[in-house]
Amino acid sequence: MVERIRQWALSQRAAPGSAFRKALEYTLKLWNGLTVFLSNPVVLIDNNHVERQMRDMVMGRKNHYGSKSQRGTEVAALFYSLIETARLREEEPGHYLRRAALAAIETPGTVTLPKSQD
Repeated sequence: MVERIRQWALSQRAAPGSAFRKALEYTLKLWNGLTVFLSNPVVLIDNNHVERQMRDMVMGRKNHYGSKSQRGTEVAALFYSLIETARLREEEPGHYLRRAALAAIETPGTVTLPKSQD
């Protein structure tokens, strides 16, 4: 079935520059990555689990669209990333943040916050 989809995509003659043509080219360019689940049973066919885990972070990001402080938004994004990483590692976020902060203090330059635009 997957090979039939690939053959169909290759046979399409969409107008150059059209959105459909760009979508086909993008799909075919990434074909090996899209079909890796066929040869590697560890790779899942979908990423629903990851998308569900990222939902909180995305909602937080959307809440910052109207922010007047770009630096504040970037710092918030950093913390959202750290908290989601803790969750993916099945660690308590507070302990993970503390460990990350201590590691950053111990090794200066490994973690950087956005610089103020002032």
